[in-house]
Amino acid sequence: MTNNSTSPARLAPPIGGFEEIDGRRVFVHRSGSGGPAVVFLPGASAVGLDYFGVQQEVSQFTTAVVYDRGGTGYSDPLPLPRTAAAVATELHELLRAQHIPAPYVLAAHSLGGAYAHRFAQLYPQDVAGLVWLDGLHRDWDDFMPPAAGLAATERTAPDLEQLEQMRPALREMGVELFADYPEHVRQPLIDAKVSDAWIRVGIAERSTLVELATELRAGPNIPDVPVVALSVLGSDPTQQGLTLQEMHDGRTRMDAALVSAVSHGEQRFLTDTFHHRLCFDRPDAVVQAIRDVIDWAARP
Repeated sequence: MTNNSTSPARLAPPIGGFEEIDGRRVFVHRSGSGGPAVVFLPGASAVGLDYFGVQQEVSQFTTAVVYDRGGTGYSDPLPLPRTAAAVATELHELLRAQHIPAPYVLAAHSLGGAYAHRFAQLYPQDVAGLVWLDGLHRDWDDFMPPAAGLAATERTAPDLEQLEQMRPALREMGVELFADYPEHVRQPLIDAKVSDAWIRVGIAERSTLVELATELRAGPNIPDVPVVALSVLGSDPTQQGLTLQEMHDGRTRMDAALVSAVSHGEQRFLTDTFHHRLCFDRPDAVVQAIRDVIDWAARP
């Protein structure tokens, strides 16, 4: 496939490579060795290389994998949105094609939480543990105020025109967040993340949150594996007042329910960052959570 400068999803990534899954290229970058391997599942509008910084730290003690699910990031385009089952099956095939042995620790951020849950429903024997990075729950609407419910989130998500107006701010944010990345990774990633193609992908992935939750509720709970949930309760400047406090209360109760459903679960609160900045502001907390889940998973 030839490169196309107008479609960043078709560009060669600055690091990593591709695995062919069902005739499509899926971007993957792995580093480190040993197991259980840690697999990062990105949020909406995020890509695998957003987690490059924490990946490099995790790779010091085990195999660490970042990837772009089909239709996102550097992976080949395909129609979006997709079912959680389609995304989970693709990831399972990718890990097998890469000869990365199960079971895995899934480190799931935001929307990635829904896909991690579906992966665990379909392949429970392949999950050693879960690290919940402010992840999306299937029971979100049971805990959140109506103004922050899944249907409301779909309706109020910024459209392409609004994001166009935000493009300079998005670029500025990328410059800040990726400041410590190697230059050959940093600049191409910043340019791609503010492109029309990648912005449209983020919009599409947020368009069926209610359907994703319904799909997950039709399946079982997560398997009884070690879980650490990082609950982000920082003061996000994009949200204010009562709704923010209600969301913090909801997040606290929601993640508490998640970890109480397994034999070894722990909830940890972070008040000095907010949702999209978690892995950049608090990589130490993310890496420690991963270390602890790996240690607990190794116990008989």
